[in-house]
Amino acid sequence: MLSTAFTQTFGVRHPIVQGGMQWVGRAELVAAVANAGALGLLTALTQPTPEDLAKEIARTRELTDQPFGVNLTILPAITPPPYEEYRQVIIESGVKIVETAGSNPAPHLPDFHAAGVKVLHKCTSVRHAIKAQDAGVDGISIDGFECAGHPGEDDIPGLVLIAAAAEQITIPMVASGGFGDGRGLVAALALGADGINMGTRFMCTAESPIHQNIKEAIVAAKETDTELIFRPLRNTARVASNTVSREVVEILNRGGKFPDVQELVAGTRGRTVFENGDPEAAIWTVGTVQGIIHDIPTAGDLVERIVTEAEALISERLTGMMSRVNV
Repeated sequence: MLSTAFTQTFGVRHPIVQGGMQWVGRAELVAAVANAGALGLLTALTQPTPEDLAKEIARTRELTDQPFGVNLTILPAITPPPYEEYRQVIIESGVKIVETAGSNPAPHLPDFHAAGVKVLHKCTSVRHAIKAQDAGVDGISIDGFECAGHPGEDDIPGLVLIAAAAEQITIPMVASGGFGDGRGLVAALALGADGINMGTRFMCTAESPIHQNIKEAIVAAKETDTELIFRPLRNTARVASNTVSREVVEILNRGGKFPDVQELVAGTRGRTVFENGDPEAAIWTVGTVQGIIHDIPTAGDLVERIVTEAEALISERLTGMMSRVNV
């Protein structure tokens, strides 16, 4: 078993996190990940109201007695969700791990820490990771440019970003973006991380609550089959390459503004992709890691495979290299 600062601090058996994903982080997937000994995360804002989140937490507890957490993504909005109410539901439900993302988590930390909740904050740059560490979070999730969703604007791949962050971060840190197997876990540990965070790889599991057609589309896709939308708006997002995302890129590259693409990128429209299974129907989020995803296992089999492969790489291949050098 791989014991790291992350597993020790957050109380899970394996240094693997199922990232919070809009429309995907639901009870069945989270419980399956938790039962496998990794950290599963419900996505708070997938639930339309705080009351619905409370029900989803209770439903998850019916499926697992292992630790799991909740992702609370905090973003500026004209009409923001009731973040404080979601936070209170998390606390009152007895959840002890939260992943924050999007904005500075500092306003939420006093209430979470007073309730004994450990906070893992997702960042896309070293400077933001340092700021979150200084604010008092319990762990960092550092997102490389390979990741799905919002990779930030610095375009720093994980190979450099993880190592650079490890030089500055003293609390547990997991690496995100491009991870999908044991090779990635070993690489992350070698670079100074304490574990890995995976979104796209967990989308493509038996328990993932998305249409089978989308899972098969991920298996069939190459690492080059994504688009970076909103680049001219300095709000870059990595999504699947399809007719809709390519149209968005073209409109914005011609000088278009957000209102010109607003209807094309509506989140409710994206939800229909996962529900109805048409990968060309709307924008949907996926990472470059799809290029190394070749099957649709159960979450439990995936976690076991990654850990087993990582342990074998460390104890056999890498140790064998040292032995040959010493001879």
